Amino acid sequence: MYQITQYSKDQAKKLGVTIKQSTRKNKKIDVYKDGEYVVSIGDNRYGDYPTFKKEHGEEFANKRRMAYKKRHEKDRHVKGTAGYWADQLLW
Repeated sequence: MYQITQYSKDQAKKLGVTIKQSTRKNKKIDVYKDGEYVVSIGDNRYGDYPTFKKEHGEEFANKRRMAYKKRHEKDRHVKGTAGYWADQLLW
């Protein structure tokens, strides 16, 4: 089961959303805006920036972050999408 990191909590606060541990299979986080469900993000079978940083160090995490952002370049800029929220909260 995925533990929401302080990094993601801080990012959510900056963005004005609430995050909770996801109730959906294989998802990390459920995102809520003004109390209403928006989307589930992050596959719990894969890492994310704060997890990589904790387990492998900042240098490794930064390399993985760059690879993620390059791989998801098309969808991570579309506000409101799962890709946008994953980029903002997990990477």
